[in-house]
Amino acid sequence: MKLMRLGPRDGKKIPCIVDDSGKARDVSAIVDDFGPQTLGPELLAALRAADLTSLPPVEMTDQRIAPPVAQPRNIWCIGLNYSDHAAEAGMDIPAEPILFNKSSATYCGPHDDILYSDSMTKLDWEVELGIVIGKTTLAVTADKAMDHVAGFVVVNDVSERAWQLERGGQWVKGKSFPNFCPTGPWLVTPDAVPDVQDLSMWLDVNGRRMQAGNTSNMIFDVRTIISYMSEFCRLEPGDLICTGTPPGVGSGMKPPTFLAVGDRVTLGVEGLGEQRQTVVPYAEAVT
Repeated sequence: MKLMRLGPRDGKKIPCIVDDSGKARDVSAIVDDFGPQTLGPELLAALRAADLTSLPPVEMTDQRIAPPVAQPRNIWCIGLNYSDHAAEAGMDIPAEPILFNKSSATYCGPHDDILYSDSMTKLDWEVELGIVIGKTTLAVTADKAMDHVAGFVVVNDVSERAWQLERGGQWVKGKSFPNFCPTGPWLVTPDAVPDVQDLSMWLDVNGRRMQAGNTSNMIFDVRTIISYMSEFCRLEPGDLICTGTPPGVGSGMKPPTFLAVGDRVTLGVEGLGEQRQTVVPYAEAVT
């Protein structure tokens, strides 16, 4: 299944299933919204059993595509999780997954603007596979990990490298500005993803291909990440895990290249949909 939500940033969202023809079907008669309070095996089973032809279609023209799941409690990230990206960064392959957080306030729709602050100097992009947790997860073994996944999403883990690497403290500092986590357009359930460890992924800036990778190059796969994280923390329904990025980020280019106001970013992951964003001044976005 492909699940999505339509509606304004501040306001009621319409939860939808995308049918085989690409049409959005309103499922609000089944669930008020997809979110931490409702996401789980019971909801997914009810949605699978629904007769899509009996559900009202939703006109998507001029509708904002919201993140496919309502505001998560937690956004988790895995650093340096692609062997070719670690080589690009000149860093050793980690012996264990590197964990860090993004503020949950970074969460936004797949086509929402990337916000640029005057104090930014090294604004960067990262196409990533996102995991959305489907039920409470603690101390789960790798062979049971997929039972705890609601689905997969496209994520752009936007990063301000100067804040991340040159200002002291943790990576979270460079990862947590508003709109630094465009997510969606769809939540694709695991049964609709033939092999999550063999998905192509890409990212373009102003029409120029910057990133081209495949989840087969992940150092720690989806099962390992979930099992490993659940040793240290309880994962909750709706939690988003960003699993790392392939090579081609701006900070790894020679010379380094970063985003500026007016730049357009497009990205996607095979079978999970595409995103597009424009970099705009933060001051203009909030007035």
